[in-house]
Amino acid sequence: MRRLAAVSLLALSTAGCTAQKSDSAAPGLPAAASTAAMRDAAPARVTVPVTTGGTITGTVLEVIPVESYLYLRLKTADGDVWTAVNQSKLSVGATVTVYNVLPMEQFVSPTLKRTFARIYFGSLEPVAPAQDAVSASAGGTPAAVDAGIGVVAPATGSGANTIGALWRRKAQLTRTTVAVRGIVVKYNAGVMGKNWIHLQDGSGDPAAGTHDLAATTLEAASVGDTITLMGVVRTNVDVGAGYKYVLLLENARVVGR
Repeated sequence: MRRLAAVSLLALSTAGCTAQKSDSAAPGLPAAASTAAMRDAAPARVTVPVTTGGTITGTVLEVIPVESYLYLRLKTADGDVWTAVNQSKLSVGATVTVYNVLPMEQFVSPTLKRTFARIYFGSLEPVAPAQDAVSASAGGTPAAVDAGIGVVAPATGSGANTIGALWRRKAQLTRTTVAVRGIVVKYNAGVMGKNWIHLQDGSGDPAAGTHDLAATTLEAASVGDTITLMGVVRTNVDVGAGYKYVLLLENARVVGR
């Protein structure tokens, strides 16, 4: 997946999520918001909501920055819509396209002290067929780039696994909570409401793509960090737009650095 500058692509929710969501868990969000941010957050006058994985093109009417992403109110052919995208230098009047959107209903923003009846998380860059995702019809393993990581001391304690072991045991470990320690080799912030981390620890087989682990999290990291992640193992996760992850560590927390 190409570098996507930060939407905070959060607990990757499934399509059509209607549960109430909140940005309160996002780290380091500023306490104050602009005066414009206090306006009523009623959804745009869009009669047909955009589906998961779709795109929205419009003119920027309002920009509300928070630490890790931007809220944008866009004027589209079907009415005004609220979106949340990666940080970028945007100004009112610009025309933008938000790609691979994830609609959320009744999204609560304590930072802005408002509830968005409908908002679309997405990215300002298209998600191209990437090394860390495979076609939903292909069913193959990711061919992630080998970063040449030496052997990293593994996590310890309950649920500890190496990346190679996770790939070998993915069927029996699916939906269980595990801990993995490795070096961050790729970090994409703010894609569909979450940050995406790729870890390698020197285990697994680069030729088979079993040396790399993708994880979603609300926490920040930097390429080169050695961290321990704890999250839930999922297999064959469809992230929309025709792509799925064969193996994914979801809703991960950084439990060691």
